[in-house]
Amino acid sequence: MRSKTIKRIAAATLAVATIIGVAACGGSNGSNGTEAASASNQILYGGDAGSPTFVRNFNPFSSSRRQGINFMFEPLQVVNAIDGKATPFLATGGKIIDPQTIEYTIREGVKWSDGEDFTADDVVFTFNLVKENPALDTLGVWQHIDTIESTDSTVTFHLKEADIPAETIINQQLIVPEHIWKDVDDPVKWTNEDPVGTGPYVIDTFGPNQYTLKKNENYWQNDKVAVEKIVAPASNKQLDIVNKGYDWAYSFITDVDKTWVGANKQHNHYWFPPGGTVSLYPNLTKKPFDDVNFRKGLSYAINRDKIAKDAELGYVDGASQAGLLLPNWEDWINEDIPNQGKVEQDTDKALEYFAKAGYTQKDGKLVDASGKQLELNITVPNGYTDWLRGLQSGQPQLGKLGITVKLTQPQPAAYTQAQNNGDFDLIVSSFGGTGSLYQDFNNLLNSEFATPVGTSTSANFERYKSDEADQLLAQLRAAADEDEQKEIVDQLQQIVYDEVPVVTMFYGGLWGLYSDKNFTGWPSEDNPYAPPTTWNSSMLLVVTNLKKAN
Repeated sequence: MRSKTIKRIAAATLAVATIIGVAACGGSNGSNGTEAASASNQILYGGDAGSPTFVRNFNPFSSSRRQGINFMFEPLQVVNAIDGKATPFLATGGKIIDPQTIEYTIREGVKWSDGEDFTADDVVFTFNLVKENPALDTLGVWQHIDTIESTDSTVTFHLKEADIPAETIINQQLIVPEHIWKDVDDPVKWTNEDPVGTGPYVIDTFGPNQYTLKKNENYWQNDKVAVEKIVAPASNKQLDIVNKGYDWAYSFITDVDKTWVGANKQHNHYWFPPGGTVSLYPNLTKKPFDDVNFRKGLSYAINRDKIAKDAELGYVDGASQAGLLLPNWEDWINEDIPNQGKVEQDTDKALEYFAKAGYTQKDGKLVDASGKQLELNITVPNGYTDWLRGLQSGQPQLGKLGITVKLTQPQPAAYTQAQNNGDFDLIVSSFGGTGSLYQDFNNLLNSEFATPVGTSTSANFERYKSDEADQLLAQLRAAADEDEQKEIVDQLQQIVYDEVPVVTMFYGGLWGLYSDKNFTGWPSEDNPYAPPTTWNSSMLLVVTNLKKAN
């Protein structure tokens, strides 16, 4: 059944950088593990990292914050990035009065961890704090909001324009206490060493190698919190995750069945749902990538299933070319697109489209009109071993057509700069996985992001421009009716399929590892109430669903 509320199509909060750097890539996790295995009343949590330093920073707005902030601070609602469903937290729900007005009913009976009452004033204060200090607006909420007003029990957001997707961004703003933060001189630089939040946990101990959290006795839904203590080591080496009795971690482990599951076949499990679509982004400002025929040639030239198998060792599938992150959004598939948008390798079609773009085979080489062999320069970040394996799988596939492939592997910081500035021919990146169809397509297609090469952008790295796509995105932004949304999404899928702004390859997994030795109720394929991520508010969904093992 298709989504039943417009919340499922609302804008999401996972930044593109997060999707690229974490959600869709398997990488190693630092060094030095924790000293002790998990006890039965606690979870050993592999979700934080001490690199470059392990600072006692629990400022939820800070880029160097500890991930434990997601156990301490709550948003109005938590959005499940798997399906876009919103779960009420500090608000009992959001109501769209009209496409330009959203009203939240603030939950009563909630207290801050220091015993002070939580009120609607705290919500208004938080959003105004973010407005006054733009560096804190990591979600970009004030790109959407015009004004805010409140009563004792409601907070109403008046938007700058018709903007249905804005709800999800507003949903996920972490709320801080006015009585603490109003006296902070510099909220941007403040480390907030002893945080006061409304969440299920508070700081217990903090040392150079790990910190611990304990239950917040003032928590408004304390009866749902079974875990008494959370232990967060400063670093989480794969060997430690396997050998030291971790309860919850995020890590791509080679041969996970033998290593992770094999370490405790009775209790160790994993779930790797798709978290983004790893794709080849062509620089559409350059030839021959500005020719749709050339892009179609590339699309038909590769074997997506083979690339997926080699890249992610069989744990994910080759990706659809329609722009949907399957199976997350199967109910929104454009049924007029064959094979759910999956393009099968067809070398004859590839050569046909390459010929239309001016490239033909000669003496086993694919050459242009001057006889010069086609060479593709592909940029992939150093350390992203799964992405690299995918490209190395695709190299001989392209080589059989007479195409030379050169791989460039800059360090992640240089890669990000090249990606954002358009300093590439082809670059491996990822889109989707936000929990929002609007945001997924907006990040991929919106021409507002198509800044000139040399100027940084945060999305649409290929610099695609289309009046039709922009118009459809604007319509989707204002559409409150689900049937209307579906019609628009169908058209956006058709554009991605026909125009090939990026060449999809495979789905990047969310590498969730968990043990049910001490606690059950972890998110899974059978119960996908949250992604298995360890760095955002979905962690609240997890700890309020876990049950003590018998």
